[in-house]
Amino acid sequence: MIELYTWNTPNGRKISVALEEMGLAYAVKPVDISKGQQFDPHFLSFSPNNRIPAIIDPDGPGGKPITVFESGAILLYLAEKTGTFMPTDLRARVPVYEWLMWQMAGFGPMPGQVHHFLMQPDGPAKEYGFTRYHTETKRLYGVLDRQLAGRDFVATSGAPSIADFAILGWAWRHERHQVPFDDLPNVAAWYARMMARPATAKGFEVALS
Repeated sequence: MIELYTWNTPNGRKISVALEEMGLAYAVKPVDISKGQQFDPHFLSFSPNNRIPAIIDPDGPGGKPITVFESGAILLYLAEKTGTFMPTDLRARVPVYEWLMWQMAGFGPMPGQVHHFLMQPDGPAKEYGFTRYHTETKRLYGVLDRQLAGRDFVATSGAPSIADFAILGWAWRHERHQVPFDDLPNVAAWYARMMARPATAKGFEVALS
């Protein structure tokens, strides 16, 4: 059984959704980041950047345990392990890589900064930070909406990929970072389509904290 060290955050939800969709047995090991548990020596021994999520898979390559940190790396590992949610053809894989990296480089860090500045005291610093990162977050949503025009999924056809799981983890918080779907019809349809999947829904319902 895979041990999932996580907390109830967008990055944590990426992995719970993937594990449910892949039908893998796992046990949640909450890491309360509000209490600094991400700095626990045991956690740091396999997640040296003191960030959730991380996993321990006792049945790794060759039947030997393996640890994986960073949500994108975990998604890639799980896709390789199960042979699911990742095309086998290299040409078809490239868009999955592209949109996974797009999420990790922008559609995560930018709305994360929106969350940060929304919690700051009112004043010029809050206004500047919020405007800067909210503007970029809205731009990224626009990029996503254009990509989804005429498509059911972000990087693949016929079925979602790990890129969808990664992006969905952050789209799940769209209300918190103040981006309604009113002017994003393709994102809205994709979001509803993904959330209607029973395994995805379960991945968002399982207790992570």
